[in-house]
Amino acid sequence: MKADVPESAKPDAPTTKWGKIFNATPVIMTVIATMLAGLSSSEMTRAQYDRSLAAQLQSKAGDQWNFFQGKKLRGALQHSTLDTLAGTFNVPPLDHASLATALAGTPLATTLESATGQQALAALTDGILPKAGPAPTLTAGVQESLTALEHSAPDVELAALLARVSEKELDDALRATRAQALAFDAVIKQVSEAVEQVEKQLAHPSSIELRHAITAARLNYNALRYDAEARLNQSVASLYELQVRKSNVSAERHHRRSQSFFYGMLAAQMGVIIATLGMAAKKRNLLWSLAAGAGAVAISFSVYIYLYV
Repeated sequence: MKADVPESAKPDAPTTKWGKIFNATPVIMTVIATMLAGLSSSEMTRAQYDRSLAAQLQSKAGDQWNFFQGKKLRGALQHSTLDTLAGTFNVPPLDHASLATALAGTPLATTLESATGQQALAALTDGILPKAGPAPTLTAGVQESLTALEHSAPDVELAALLARVSEKELDDALRATRAQALAFDAVIKQVSEAVEQVEKQLAHPSSIELRHAITAARLNYNALRYDAEARLNQSVASLYELQVRKSNVSAERHHRRSQSFFYGMLAAQMGVIIATLGMAAKKRNLLWSLAAGAGAVAISFSVYIYLYV
């Protein structure tokens, strides 16, 4: 069924190709404004998500820093007690021979022949802690970022370094570092149990010098253990800090993009207003041209923001 255009409306109907395009300008501008409003809202949501994620990561980093401080404090107490003992009594070094003689004929003598027992003896007599595998291999970008964080580099410099580091690199580095810390905890737990068994077995040695030597060896072992655990906690906390900084940088970027898309939406809405006014004006082609120009500016600006900001 064909619709007839009233005679009164025929002068207002577009007769040329450009006239028809300009007549559709308000609809096009409305679509563009709605799209830019959606992009602005989406970027703001992502900024809020990154801020929330940064807060969660900061909490985890704080836990690791608390562990680090606690371990360092315990290690310092062990060192202080050891210095007091050495300054008060004549403490001879504990060697394998004297320890083997003291443990001869006890059930613990056979236990110390195992791998864990040998590690416990090495820790007591030589101050050598067991190793839980090699240190994790970090990428150059992660290592540079950690160095910058350690030296309190400016936020702008650290942000530039983190821009070249992917989230996957940070996740892999954190996962490997935590795995190393857990492996060390598992090994050191067995060694600590063996050390406790040695100390209980020799709770009342015949020689006062041997008792002082065992006590000093135990204090030195605990100090070394706490220092090693503190360094691992520090490594994990530093990687969490990098994730916090990267998440905050991402949040700031999305916030800037949201603002820019919002300005683009305002330009598109201005085009809608101008085009709507043009429908009631005599020189509508001029107003529609301005509306189309505002829309073109909004689109170009938004494309630039989407690709480069």
